Amino acid sequence: MLLFILGLILFFGLHSISIINEPFRNRMAAKFGDVSWKIGYSVVSILGFVLMVYGYGHYRYESTVLYVVFPWLTHLTMLLMLPVFPLLIATYFPGRISTYTRHPMLYATIIWSFSHLLVNGRLIDVLLFGAFLVWAILDLVSMRSRVQRSLPEVPNFWGNDLIALVLGIALYGGFLGWLHSALIGVPVLG
Repeated sequence: MLLFILGLILFFGLHSISIINEPFRNRMAAKFGDVSWKIGYSVVSILGFVLMVYGYGHYRYESTVLYVVFPWLTHLTMLLMLPVFPLLIATYFPGRISTYTRHPMLYATIIWSFSHLLVNGRLIDVLLFGAFLVWAILDLVSMRSRVQRSLPEVPNFWGNDLIALVLGIALYGGFLGWLHSALIGVPVLG
């Protein structure tokens, strides 16, 4: 469990720098150079993510059960997950979806983590999905007062919404059918 907790601290600690102290983040990027900062940020993020995934996989079934899940919540979770993939794709293909939501990836993370808390009642699940949920909500709230950094992106185009919807629904179908089982080890259907 220690590796899992260390992964959470590394991953979310680093991803929370802009939420907690954006001037510090900007000073570090200026001090080390933007490219060096991003490389270091990426390396630590990946390390945290790997520790999180490894720890979660290792302790998933040994973790204490905090609450029992009602079987019908699986159907609600599948319904809530439907917009998650189109929102994720809309992050990289801006159109009306990204214009309307402003931060589609954060909304996707909030929906994903909340829906997974509905169907996973072990301590490790609550720590993992709860951390993502709290972080995404705090980041979304902090975005209101932060200056947005410009990111390279595809031009805003109405056709990008179609791309986000088609690819997102295809990914959703793939996860329902076999990807969730192949990647996570838990079949969604059946």
